[in-house]
Amino acid sequence: MSALTLALVQSSLYWLDKQANLAHFSELLECLTEPADLIVLPETFATGFAINLDCSEPEQGDVVNWLKATAKQKNAVIAGSVLVTHGDKKANRFYWVWPNGEVKFYDKRHLFCLGNEGRYVEAGKQREIFNIKGFRILPQVCYDLRFPVFQRNCNDYDLMVNVANWPAARRHVWDTLLKARAMENVCYVVGVNRIGPDGNEVDHNGGTAVYDFKGDTLAALDDNQSGIIIQRLDISALEDFRRAFPAHLDADQFQLI
Repeated sequence: MSALTLALVQSSLYWLDKQANLAHFSELLECLTEPADLIVLPETFATGFAINLDCSEPEQGDVVNWLKATAKQKNAVIAGSVLVTHGDKKANRFYWVWPNGEVKFYDKRHLFCLGNEGRYVEAGKQREIFNIKGFRILPQVCYDLRFPVFQRNCNDYDLMVNVANWPAARRHVWDTLLKARAMENVCYVVGVNRIGPDGNEVDHNGGTAVYDFKGDTLAALDDNQSGIIIQRLDISALEDFRRAFPAHLDADQFQLI
């Protein structure tokens, strides 16, 4: 039986203060009372969602070095998104770093046209699946959540992880779509969101939670509170449900181009 233990971190962020954020998350992770296989931080955890400002990291900068050191110290995969230099724009890069120093990433695919995100950020081209302890994991970032075709489970993942700076004003959408993705894709779903106002006076109230393959809430943090969810996921429970309710066999066939 394969199981995966998650540590999901909900927190406010220091606006454009990389060193303060890294020190803050180091302190928060000192509070982990049990081993975790995967630690997940919010979107743009080192700077806040400052896409139009000069705050991007080099690909081998301080933040990636911190992720490597923390993964090794905690003996866990650690994941979080970072704004990195990408040509004359940025990439919103969701890094996944293993304790042995291996680095993988997914670049955010869907850019928020209402906020002119595409003017500053280059859209990712590649859908990625990462494997940890027998769990196949689909990484997604914030606005990706609104696009179910891209997240369609082609029997290739067991857990979807979305990290976000999702505004409080649209929180109902966040909660609803996370549950919907779990039910329609028959998978576990994790959402990790920040709290507090950012430098653009956009407020965030959290909503960090874990949902099972039926859309039921396994764990959730209180709104507007920093904290860490520790949640164990069981692959056999998911496999048993898929055998008993094989809706994936009736799915329409299509291919993204």
